[in-house]
Amino acid sequence: MNLRFRKYSWQLAPSSIRDIRQRVFIEEQQVPPELEWDDTDEIADHYLAVDDSNTPVATARLFSTMEETGYIGRMAVLPEYRGRGAGDALLRHLLAESAGRFQELKLSAQQHATGFYQRFGFHICSDIYDDAGIPHLDMRCLAPTLASHPGDQRAKPLILGEDSESWLFGDESTMLELMDSLVAQAGQRIWLYDDVLDHDLYDRYPLRELISAVARRHRLSEVRILIHDDKPLVKRRHQLVELMRRLTSRIELRLVNTDYPMENQPFLLADREGVLYRHDFNKPEGFANFANPGRVKLMEEAFQRMWDAGRGSLELRELPL
Repeated sequence: MNLRFRKYSWQLAPSSIRDIRQRVFIEEQQVPPELEWDDTDEIADHYLAVDDSNTPVATARLFSTMEETGYIGRMAVLPEYRGRGAGDALLRHLLAESAGRFQELKLSAQQHATGFYQRFGFHICSDIYDDAGIPHLDMRCLAPTLASHPGDQRAKPLILGEDSESWLFGDESTMLELMDSLVAQAGQRIWLYDDVLDHDLYDRYPLRELISAVARRHRLSEVRILIHDDKPLVKRRHQLVELMRRLTSRIELRLVNTDYPMENQPFLLADREGVLYRHDFNKPEGFANFANPGRVKLMEEAFQRMWDAGRGSLELRELPL
């Protein structure tokens, strides 16, 4: 099915957008009208998908409260067009619209539809909750640019434990999207090895919040940071250091013991399946795997050897909170 997409403000939106939502959500799914029509419509961009004969097929809205995060909602396909790729095409268009504009996309998915969104790089980030009598889960995509151009037909791109193909990167922005996507999905463990905690890479509020969530998620959660040099951290406050000193039982930093064998490339491990690997300490070039337990096992053994031989940082310990 060939579709074309049109974008409107709510004030100028054609009646077909409202008609599709009326038919799908209110009539078919029994969502109360007072819940369907809300103030967000006034601030959102509304998208209408039409076929070759200019017949309305599907609709969705996209809005942001902060420019870093976009929210997709009210995505609806008319019953007679389902199963023909209309939903896929509409979501790909929304991803393309968001690429380069938002660092993160969020949506509230009906429970039965989570598999659909996972095919486009969205991962579940909440427990099940009720919305208008329908079970929902929050989902997010931290790499909208990558998700809009996966490069091949991955079943579940960017999903930890599912996406077994490698993601190659050669620039910092792509590397950060992959890093954040891995950290966001870690259930219990993050192990990070690098020369220094470079401020451009690691001293970022979004990453701090993602690591904090991992550290607080489970009583056995474990965040280990292993670096060569802590002097830059002493000279300039770092968000991960401040977080580490507030969650001392969940986040620990050690310095590499140079008297023992060391790895020459930095890497990050997420649980027992995800890895982000750089070829050089000073270049944003390497690859990420979201489902490669064999490689992770080899690298965690190397990390553990360096960790056991490492030492704590007295300088960081003595910094005031």
